[in-house]
Amino acid sequence: MSQNQKDSYENPLASRYASPAMLEIFSSRFKFGWWRRLWLALAEGQRQLGLDIPAKSLAEMRRHLDDIDFARAARYEKKFRHDVMAHVYTFGDAAPSARPIIHLGATSAFVGDNTDLIQLREALQLVRARLLGVIDRLGRFAKRYRKLPTLGYTHFQPAQLTTVGKRAALWCYDFVTDLEEVQHRLETLCFRGVKGTTGTQASFLALFDGDHRKVRQLEQLVARKVGFDRIAPVSGQTYNRKIDANVTATLSGIAQSAHKFCNDLRLLAHLKQIEEPFEKDQIGSSAMAYKRNPMRSERITSLARFVISLASSPAMTAAEQWFERTLDDSANKRLVLPQAFLAVDAILLIVANIVEGLVVYPKVIAAAIRAELPFMASENILMAAVQAGGDRQALHEKIRIHSQAAAARVKQQGKPNDLIERLGADEAFEGVDLRDVMRAEHYIGRAPQQVDEFLKEVVTPLRRRFARYAKAQDAELKV
Repeated sequence: MSQNQKDSYENPLASRYASPAMLEIFSSRFKFGWWRRLWLALAEGQRQLGLDIPAKSLAEMRRHLDDIDFARAARYEKKFRHDVMAHVYTFGDAAPSARPIIHLGATSAFVGDNTDLIQLREALQLVRARLLGVIDRLGRFAKRYRKLPTLGYTHFQPAQLTTVGKRAALWCYDFVTDLEEVQHRLETLCFRGVKGTTGTQASFLALFDGDHRKVRQLEQLVARKVGFDRIAPVSGQTYNRKIDANVTATLSGIAQSAHKFCNDLRLLAHLKQIEEPFEKDQIGSSAMAYKRNPMRSERITSLARFVISLASSPAMTAAEQWFERTLDDSANKRLVLPQAFLAVDAILLIVANIVEGLVVYPKVIAAAIRAELPFMASENILMAAVQAGGDRQALHEKIRIHSQAAAARVKQQGKPNDLIERLGADEAFEGVDLRDVMRAEHYIGRAPQQVDEFLKEVVTPLRRRFARYAKAQDAELKV
């Protein structure tokens, strides 16, 4: 990077967080390359339906789809104050025989909005691949730890036991719902199409001498050429801005799932039960050399808050559009949509990286259970003592007294919970196998079976259904 570049602001989503694959989708070369492909598809369709479009012009357009002279386009834009016309002229300079027919009958939204939709499609497909990677990793982690008992927490207070694998299944299910939402957005995404200046297709109707059938055929031809099966049935000059609002809401949902996962992980790291990976030479604190700060999780929660906050802008933009269009959407779209995708891309890559290297400390988890299980097991102990011939009410009172004494020992003296030892020394409970009652696996319910069922009925079918969409996950972190 040159010194001059270092003197200007750089977006950290590009320089620090997002992947090259997502950056490419929102690059100038991708955008303006698709503008040219759309102009070519339009001209090919017009020729196919009988307009006088020379084959030579189409061939010349095809040869110059990607050799974009950005400096020339910038000069034209400075002159015309119009980005689309700047690129019309730049393309015409590269393919002079096509100059008279480039953009024929179209308005700026033909290339601008349809390319935006192509970017949304490509970016959602990449997000889908990222989600599949996260779901697969969490599924494997859940399977590995399906039986490992751990304290459950409600209100971040010790509650009945669950398993490490069951908790991972909860995280995984959040991302499964996000995947379903992304797939819905992809399946319902409509091409804006060949609609003209206010969406009436009047210019194309004129080109085809009032032949409505050919206008409809032209739109279908162009849509197929750029990979769309669905076309918006009606539009103004632009595609419906609710699409942007819905897509950004979907991205916000992914950010919410990641934030929740990382909050849980940060709390577990504080408890020393589970930690994110920590590199051999990684420094946790510049001052406190012993620290292992959960910096990956903290980065995710930071980026997630940003994405969640972005969801309001497209909603306001959709609400603000007047009649067939206004231009107060443009600057907002240029900022919000790419940044939301870049941030979610980074979030999912880091989540995959974390899950791949999660560190579990079973002995710490077991110690936490031992500290709390005596209280949780008291009802089972009571039932066992009654079955051994004891009086339920008298036994309940004894457990209450012993429990309060044990709790006072823990809270006031900072000593271990000795409830089981107290009960073992009380002859009223001599008929109870306290060692068996204290086995943690008695208190995890169907957690292992629930993990198995979730993997079999949800995760495995998703792996099969979307196998062709899964991509290699580059989880290497930039910093």
